[in-house]
Amino acid sequence: VQLVESGGGEVQAGGSLRLSCVASGRSTNNYAMAWFRQAPGKEREFVSAISWSRNATYYADSVKGRFTMSGDIAKITVYLQMNSLKPEDTAKYYCASGVPSAWVLKMVRGYNYWGQGTQVTVSS
Repeated sequence: VQLVESGGGEVQAGGSLRLSCVASGRSTNNYAMAWFRQAPGKEREFVSAISWSRNATYYADSVKGRFTMSGDIAKITVYLQMNSLKPEDTAKYYCASGVPSAWVLKMVRGYNYWGQGTQVTVSS
């Protein structure tokens, strides 16, 4: 599976960005796709995930109410609409795909495939 992210950029605090991730290669309906982010000097952290098999979407507390993840299973594409962006949202955002069990769905180790990442910078 290859994952390609797009849509990153620089925006002022309070602004919006929309990230996209397109998957190609081997696919299955029994999988999840997720967004993680990593700021300089920090560990990669969970942002949001969508589970096709569970028909559910999950968010980190830090982005609830501001970010919305959606997807198109036919196109194997997911989006992350980010509103009311804050400087602390600045990070490289990574798309991931895998078949995580429920207890690792929000963990890096739950995913087998990763994109190269797209940079999001929010200025104050």
